[in-house]
Amino acid sequence: MVGSINNTSPANVGIHALEFYHPAKFVDQTELEQFDGVSAGKYTIGLGQTQMAVCDDREDINSISLTVVQNLVEKHGLSYKDIGYLEVGTESIIDKSKSVKTVLMSLFEESGNHDVEGIDTKNACYGGTASVFNAVNWVESSSWDGRLALVVAADIASYAEGPARPTGGAGAIAILIGPNAPLVFDQGVRATHMNHIWDFYKPELASEYPIVDGHFSNICYIRSVDACYSLFTKKYSKRYRPNSEQLIKSGDLDYSVFHASTCKMVQKAFGRMAYNDMLQDPENEIYASVKVYAKFAYSEESYYDKGLERAMMQFTKDEYQKKVVPSLYAATNVGNMYTASVWASLSSLISSATDEEILNKRVGLFSYGSGSAATFFSLKVIASTEKFRETLQIRTCLANRTKVTPEHFTELMKLREETALLKDYSPISDISTLAKGTYYLTRIDEKFRRTYART
Repeated sequence: MVGSINNTSPANVGIHALEFYHPAKFVDQTELEQFDGVSAGKYTIGLGQTQMAVCDDREDINSISLTVVQNLVEKHGLSYKDIGYLEVGTESIIDKSKSVKTVLMSLFEESGNHDVEGIDTKNACYGGTASVFNAVNWVESSSWDGRLALVVAADIASYAEGPARPTGGAGAIAILIGPNAPLVFDQGVRATHMNHIWDFYKPELASEYPIVDGHFSNICYIRSVDACYSLFTKKYSKRYRPNSEQLIKSGDLDYSVFHASTCKMVQKAFGRMAYNDMLQDPENEIYASVKVYAKFAYSEESYYDKGLERAMMQFTKDEYQKKVVPSLYAATNVGNMYTASVWASLSSLISSATDEEILNKRVGLFSYGSGSAATFFSLKVIASTEKFRETLQIRTCLANRTKVTPEHFTELMKLREETALLKDYSPISDISTLAKGTYYLTRIDEKFRRTYART
């Protein structure tokens, strides 16, 4: 059992455990550059990506979610009776009615626990964060019955052949939430921005592939950083610095974690936070080298000026290495994981930082989902994270994957295209590379019902 759970008023609600699952295969982005015939560094430097997770026809949203939940329960000695709330955030929809959460309830059968609230939540890459907020709200509400909440953020990010394909990936995160946690969410400071845009969407229900305007989507991401971060600084300062006239700045956060569509996008976003700080205090001498860009303010031109973008990335270069890069190991080696992305980045940070580096530190998090929905929020590490490091082992697990050639990667993508909505189908991909404890698809019957086995 993780933590001390009882029916008293919950305090220090936050994260007790994290579990990360990624596919067993990957393609090297340098090799993919050569295969695609693009300039050297286009993916590795231009996007900040090193490797990308690859799925074959054995894996779907149900299988990766089953894997990450069962692994978390086993590693932390939980009983399924301990869980009273389960919600799944995903945009990898394989059924327009039946939720992934109901599939996960098969894991609860032996325990006899069917009293579990929550279903699936969908909005592009934001669904996992919305599910976390719902789980936190449940624990803090009058509906809480003393048990733990579990959130699954999981997706398979696939793109059609073309410039967006290298920004794919796949992953799943399980997040165990309850009171008396070592990672505690700050209350009353969440800052959200939502609006109606067409930067990325999936209207073709027979395809995994989205319709995406990559450049416009990047602009929408940065606009949401502006809106959420500027509001967060006001809410945070009012709650935690009521007697100070100075708003919190990005430098006051010990670490910053972002939704990582690409790692280069994260670097741009961190620079934009500093730009927001400068606009609040443009005469401060620390901004002398970039003060000229204050003239743009929040104008439309500020989102398209490459000089501003490069200047702020250069201005924050050292802080970026210290406060952001520790969170990007999974992102650069797995790729975009949609709903799981920001939580995989948090997992990378927590699994790599020592207690000395992370204890009593505050982490700012930015989650973005196209269409769009975004929130900036924060948490504080108030107890040892040794258990997270012991169980996650992200670097070790990633090192044990199997590399596939770009040619084989292309073949696997074609296989997924051709079999995406088949019935009466038995997957053909080899299961020998799957890690121990991985669920995989064994059959889709004539009524589209899916069955799974575990290695």
